[in-house]
Amino acid sequence: MANFEAYQEYQRIEDFEEDSPPGEEDLLVHVPESLKDSWHHIKNLDNFFTRIYHFHQKNGFACMILTEFFELVQFLFVVTFTTFLVNCVEYDVLFANRAVNHTGQSQNPLDRNKVTLPDAILPTQQCTQRIQENSWIIFLLIMAAVFWIYRLVKVFCNVLSYWEIRQFYIKALKIRMDELCNFTWQEVQDRLISLQKEQQMCIHKKELTELDIYHRILRFKNYMVAMINKSLLPVQLQLPLLGDVVFLTQGLKYNFELILFWGPGSLFQNKWNLHPKYKRSGNRLELAQQLSRVILLIGLANLLLCPFILVWQVLYAFFSYTEVIRREPGSLGARRWSLYGRLYLRHFNELDHELHGRLGRGYKPTSKYMNSFTSPLLTVLAKNVAFFSGSVLAVLIALTVYDEDVLTVQHILTAITVLGVVITITRSFIPDEHMVWCPEQLLQCVLAHIHYMPDHWRGNANKSETRDEVAQLFQYKAVFILEELLSPIVTPFILIFILRNKSLEIIDFFRNFTVEVVGVGDICSFAQMDIRRHGNPTWLSEGQTEASIYQQAENGKTELSLMHFTIKNPHWQPPQESSVFISHLKEKVQHDAQGGPSTQLLLSEAPLCTSLQSNESGTGPDNLLASVLAHPILTASGLQGRDHRFIPPSTAASAAASVLASLSTSQLAHASRGRSHSLLRSSGHPETAMFRSDRTLMDSMSNSGSHLRRNALHSEFASAEMSLHAIYMHELHQQSSHPQRTSGQWQNPIPMRDLHTHTGFQSHSGHGTSISMPTPVQLDGWKEEEEENVDEQEVISGSTPQQGTENTC
Repeated sequence: MANFEAYQEYQRIEDFEEDSPPGEEDLLVHVPESLKDSWHHIKNLDNFFTRIYHFHQKNGFACMILTEFFELVQFLFVVTFTTFLVNCVEYDVLFANRAVNHTGQSQNPLDRNKVTLPDAILPTQQCTQRIQENSWIIFLLIMAAVFWIYRLVKVFCNVLSYWEIRQFYIKALKIRMDELCNFTWQEVQDRLISLQKEQQMCIHKKELTELDIYHRILRFKNYMVAMINKSLLPVQLQLPLLGDVVFLTQGLKYNFELILFWGPGSLFQNKWNLHPKYKRSGNRLELAQQLSRVILLIGLANLLLCPFILVWQVLYAFFSYTEVIRREPGSLGARRWSLYGRLYLRHFNELDHELHGRLGRGYKPTSKYMNSFTSPLLTVLAKNVAFFSGSVLAVLIALTVYDEDVLTVQHILTAITVLGVVITITRSFIPDEHMVWCPEQLLQCVLAHIHYMPDHWRGNANKSETRDEVAQLFQYKAVFILEELLSPIVTPFILIFILRNKSLEIIDFFRNFTVEVVGVGDICSFAQMDIRRHGNPTWLSEGQTEASIYQQAENGKTELSLMHFTIKNPHWQPPQESSVFISHLKEKVQHDAQGGPSTQLLLSEAPLCTSLQSNESGTGPDNLLASVLAHPILTASGLQGRDHRFIPPSTAASAAASVLASLSTSQLAHASRGRSHSLLRSSGHPETAMFRSDRTLMDSMSNSGSHLRRNALHSEFASAEMSLHAIYMHELHQQSSHPQRTSGQWQNPIPMRDLHTHTGFQSHSGHGTSISMPTPVQLDGWKEEEEENVDEQEVISGSTPQQGTENTC
């Protein structure tokens, strides 16, 4: 009976096309005349909400149409220009391997020996004849024309779809196109939820929630995130000589989605329903064999199309990156978040713009961590190669300055270009002489933004194995380009020889981790963020979860995703199990905050942190996160001028708890007074000068009606709050996994000089609170030591300074 009540929300809708939802046959739905159009009783809400989201993120109708148009033009240009280069250029003449006799009269006899571009281009008739005589070129052109016509028809359909969404924004959501950029996605989402109450876009539920909209937009992406989390998809390969390699490209990801979600023979019978046969365990072996045959056929199709896809990839990469490499050779040494990293680090129910903003904030600290690893041997070689290359380049440049005719010598320009590229590449291997070796601190800065870190990284940040694993998430751009070029060759073999062997595991995964939600359809059960079903006892879920090891999400993804979604959607009402977890976490935060430093002390340290790092003033979110990360090393260094003999040790976790407790207390205070949430509003508690100035800034913004700036600051604080939760929950997880570690043993405080990377928090949440001192909460079973400080009504944290040598943390 208990199980039945717990899973009532997973009841199945047998027919999504019926006129009334189950239990609401007698419900009279009133639809206003002004809105009685195609937006009532929308059959494919997944597609509709996705189009609404993309329309907002891509900045409206004009931008989307222009993008579609130029994609068509780009394809046409690549095909036409490549055909011209292959068939219509006489390269012997262009390279001066064959003399050209100019028949026309010229005033200067010397000009008769000069080769011009028209001399190297064949006449139109001769060019056409060459193309007609080459059957292979004709075949490729026919295939390209068929594909281009298909894209043209698709673009035409997309234009009609974009126009429909444009009308929806204007008429239903009351958002004009010139104002679209002034609205955050959360505001658009709020209007969607309100519109559902006026007319039934979804007739199976009276009201929509934020989670319903996220489920429909991210239905398949949540499955992909879960399969990566459970190591089901074959993206980690064991190769000879190379060892463990992660290989996931756009082409391979496209094939995964084609096989599982929307292609012929996929597991879903439509956009929102898993085929009923995959929900029964009796025929799992037969279904696995059937899926294996589908994978084999698609793998063979990839193998057959491999030459054409490979040619296109090479041409597109050549036209896209050649000019960039010539202008900025160092761009190949820049890093980017890999496709695997984006899936591994993605929360359940995290939209694209939320993920991009979070990973964007983590880019600088991750780059600093990766760049802190250097090879002494490679450094010596790079310095000498740069010296010799620079010497030769200097001579060539001096000669060209003295006499520009030197440029006419064969291959001089080529030598100058190549030498410049070599120097740029070698200098990227030479470390900054002022760089400080502190990998543990840098990795902790990274964790604050990416929110996920395997347990074995803690304490091993200085090892090359850890760096290699981070590199799988944060790869070189050159590696990305190389993987995309190899994708047409590698993808068929991964599908045929590796993915086929996982057919039975895939069938079991979709049967065991698919639930049916009223008004939504079939979704990945992990996306429900159900602590009881998928929680992990070592991530504060002990006593609240019944999940086996197979059912538990790895790396605390269920718990962290729940906190992330709650912070990003403050009006969302979580189910009972989730509410219990959140309440337990808040109580734990309040308890730990009582033994941590005061919020006023943390905020007073923030300007000091900023001044020691740079000349730029820190904003509110920067101050929150920077002060928490820097507090242990500040108190250890004695910069506060306090007597540490009677001060209990403090950790970054306790500092985070102090700030989080203040945020929670302020939320309750503002809610009771009926005021809007703001992290920087008056809280009735003593304030520091910095605190008052930030509040003044926020109030002035409110008075001036700066809507965008207010939302931006609120979203920045929401991101900072989630970063604090990530730090706090990871530390508690470490204590739960390693009981021998006490709360005072934070071994790796964050150095102040590395905190300038924590800038530019961005997200799209209106969630915010004001900072105040937490109210002490007495919890059963917990004992708290109290110390009186007569002179100071503050608890100052301390930690043991680390021993180190020069240029070492």
